[in-house]
Amino acid sequence: MTTDIIELNDFIVLIEESNASKTFVQECEIDGDTVGFAFYGSGNVELEIKHNHQTKVLTNTTGLAICFFGNQKVEFAHKIEPNKPLQSISIFSKLKNMHLLSNAEKEILEKHLPELLHPQEHFVEGPSFYMTLDMQLAVQKIFKNNYTGNTRMLFLKSQVNELLAHFFELLASKQKNYFSEVDKNKLFEAREIVTHNFSQPPSITQLSKMIGLNSNKLKKNFKELFGVPVFKYIQEERLNKAYELLQHSEKTVQETAWEVGYESLGSFSNAFYKKFGTRPNEVKTKIFSNKS
Repeated sequence: MTTDIIELNDFIVLIEESNASKTFVQECEIDGDTVGFAFYGSGNVELEIKHNHQTKVLTNTTGLAICFFGNQKVEFAHKIEPNKPLQSISIFSKLKNMHLLSNAEKEILEKHLPELLHPQEHFVEGPSFYMTLDMQLAVQKIFKNNYTGNTRMLFLKSQVNELLAHFFELLASKQKNYFSEVDKNKLFEAREIVTHNFSQPPSITQLSKMIGLNSNKLKKNFKELFGVPVFKYIQEERLNKAYELLQHSEKTVQETAWEVGYESLGSFSNAFYKKFGTRPNEVKTKIFSNKS
């Protein structure tokens, strides 16, 4: 497990990455009343939260953004599974330091997250949602840059600022849209279906029948809730899985392309380059060289 800790204005930022060969649990505690944000670039991680003799488990998967309030009476533990490399960015700010933030930052927090700034419990879970493409790109840049020393710290600070700006913009847009609990559950069901069938996904018509929501409503509300159209979400899942396979399996680039649902190697390579800024064979070559 590697962790970078940086200070950004009045925020503490943890940039964590792991590639565990076996399951392990990383425990942590918060020192004082704190508002936190977490962005999961990759990995399927169980976050166990204990407070007031209660235990809550959140499953945080690739592409998820969460926010919360916690204090010193809350225990956090990340359960990290092997072969599911974790990349996460956690941003914390103490409530006692809120007065040090700029007026613009305080106004944004008060407007969109009042339940976290004025908590009624030791732990309060705020809104969570799937990141937009802009947010995912900001996360990827944080983990896939070649800067060193002071230049790297300057770059990381700029990307974290960008990530927070995208987060609050997305949060504001979500609060403008209202979905019934029934429709929201159907949309999460749709996301679950395409997540597990990204190599051979159902058509929009098939998916709408599976969840009991008409096609137009599915397309419109899926994009509003998760920030991307259904098939763009599927493409993102395919490419994230492809990167993981290239890093952690013996599959060739061609075999990887087939497994994630691309029949054309050229189309796969172009889509991969557009998302990650590198060709799939370059990732494979780099991993192979490191092992040698």
